[in-house]
Amino acid sequence: MTTWQKLLDIREKRGAGYFVLIDPDKQSLEDSVKVAVQAEREDVDGIFIGGSLLSTPFFDELIKQIKKNVRIPVIIFPGGVQQVSRYADAILFMSLISGRNPDTLIGQQVMAAPIVKMIGLETIATGYMLIESGKVTSAEFMSNTRPIPRDKADIAVAHALAAEYLGKKILYLEAGSGALQPVPDKMIASVSKMCTLPLIVGGGITNPDIARQKVDAGAGFIVTGTVFEKDNSDGKMAEFAKAVHR
Repeated sequence: MTTWQKLLDIREKRGAGYFVLIDPDKQSLEDSVKVAVQAEREDVDGIFIGGSLLSTPFFDELIKQIKKNVRIPVIIFPGGVQQVSRYADAILFMSLISGRNPDTLIGQQVMAAPIVKMIGLETIATGYMLIESGKVTSAEFMSNTRPIPRDKADIAVAHALAAEYLGKKILYLEAGSGALQPVPDKMIASVSKMCTLPLIVGGGITNPDIARQKVDAGAGFIVTGTVFEKDNSDGKMAEFAKAVHR
């Protein structure tokens, strides 16, 4: 079974899926592996790995070690062409469709595609949309793009439909790491109503109640990361998982 099919099965059986994002630049290899093990223990459905910078030289080794210790899917959430590894289960092959920077629309993807082909890494074609969150996030700064205004659901819908018609498999609505405000429920609901693609929603989801609100609005998958960089005490991921799963 492909990783993509596993994601669809998770959404079908559990109502929505819950992923924890590990940024290799934010913690050591050893601590990252511990977070992944904790995530599996606390009913998280999968691990996303990646970041806006990636200054660590141990990306391959990190994914290899995590794969040795968990059975849940390990998927690359790339911030650039350097974030590719044969040891992952799949990669979100993303195009930043909310921006007009050709490098993040197609340039980085062209550079990465031959590498992905040669190592046989499964791709999940993803339309990536930055949403205004109340502050300039790392993703916004590094991509040199402006986010979609949070009160402009119609603009988000238009981008989502374009992604669907271009053949993307999934949409990622991202407020950004450390966002002051998450993606608005109204925007999620509008996109979900008009577009048939599954929705990943991340950024600014700081407690289980917010996570549940996003699922009720139409999110098929929830991603959290920053909240566990500050506090990954035992049982906290389980609270999020319980809120996300129906």
